[in-house]
Amino acid sequence: MPYYRRLRDLREDRDLTQVQLVALLNMHKTTYTNYEQGKRDLPLSVAIKLAQFYDVSLDYIAGLTNNPSKTWKKEQ
Repeated sequence: MPYYRRLRDLREDRDLTQVQLVALLNMHKTTYTNYEQGKRDLPLSVAIKLAQFYDVSLDYIAGLTNNPSKTWKKEQ
């Protein structure tokens, strides 16, 4: 599954609109819409924010796995 479909699915699974999500991410709606539509590449910094927000792994965001579980532990 392309990552941009996964972004939309994650957002919709949490009953968020794009407007609500971009407010949390502090970005312009058009920019985020382009990520979800695959018109613009997702920067790593945004992918990290989304993975943290949704509590999933970067591999899941990227579509490399269908397992949303984190594969790493945050160092303390």
